[in-house]
Amino acid sequence: MPPGRGGALVTAPTLLQAEHLSGYFQVGGGFFRPRKVLRAVDDVSLRVRRGETVGLVGESGCGKSTLGRLLLRLIEPTAGRVAFDGQDLTLLSAEELRRLRRRMQIIFQDPYSSLNPRMSVRDIVGEGLQIHRMVQGRAALEERVAELLQRVGLRPEHRERFPHEFSGGQRQRIGIARALAVQPEFIVCDEPTSALDVSIQAQIVNLLLDLQESLGLSFLLISHDLKVVEFMSHRVAVMYLGRIVETGPTAEVFGRRAHPYTRALFSALPVPDPARRSLRVLVEGDPPSPIDPPAGCAFHPRCPRAQRGRCDVETPRLLEVTGGSGHRVACHFPEE
Repeated sequence: MPPGRGGALVTAPTLLQAEHLSGYFQVGGGFFRPRKVLRAVDDVSLRVRRGETVGLVGESGCGKSTLGRLLLRLIEPTAGRVAFDGQDLTLLSAEELRRLRRRMQIIFQDPYSSLNPRMSVRDIVGEGLQIHRMVQGRAALEERVAELLQRVGLRPEHRERFPHEFSGGQRQRIGIARALAVQPEFIVCDEPTSALDVSIQAQIVNLLLDLQESLGLSFLLISHDLKVVEFMSHRVAVMYLGRIVETGPTAEVFGRRAHPYTRALFSALPVPDPARRSLRVLVEGDPPSPIDPPAGCAFHPRCPRAQRGRCDVETPRLLEVTGGSGHRVACHFPEE
């Protein structure tokens, strides 16, 4: 049974929790022109339990990758807090954060640009081990790098090679080995399969699931591929224009699709059955700019169910659809 259909790990303790997290950026400006504020992530609260995968989906530019980097404090948050294993990351000094960062890693989207072409695989995978002083001596480093390469399905002798000598799938395995090297507990997987062929995607997904089961890892899975998210995730969050509009157990969210935007995302998937094409929700227009978001519900200019005087005025709160379900929706008129 895929993890997403098994429900959330409701008994597992919380590993990472973000509360009212925001990431704003100053853009534009110049002679006689004021700078504007881009609200990439706007008041997001999110929780990841130990051993859990939380999927994060949404259109390009909605703030998914920025949120992932805010959670790791690779980008400084404008507001809000992130607690990792009870420690507030936003209050840590640079040295304290460096020591804690070993427990939090990221797997990048593009295996071609995320690896330094001038570094051998040994140096790429072993860099974190040396920075955090997790091995002593050359022999121990060689042994640990060889072990990590085998763990991700590569041969120990591959450590002598450079990134250009590998295929896309092999490069992504190197990126995974690099993330695993420092024995993290939480990993942000930022579109880990989007740049790969379909057959290779399945191998990487299965590798990540195997690693999660054997090492007890927690994942934030950022992806456009709803099928991958459904297969891997225990819970899912749907993001639109910097905000989470629907979240809950994967089977509940994917089955009910209470927010019109969630329904629109699924309507974009190919449907082989002509009889079911009539059930699609068609959304017109492009997403609004995060520099000048609309008042009220950000989705209302494109929403087929929007009601004037409510949706264009009042910002909906993220509330439970059914008590105790953990399924929450930010919509004044969610689907029944």
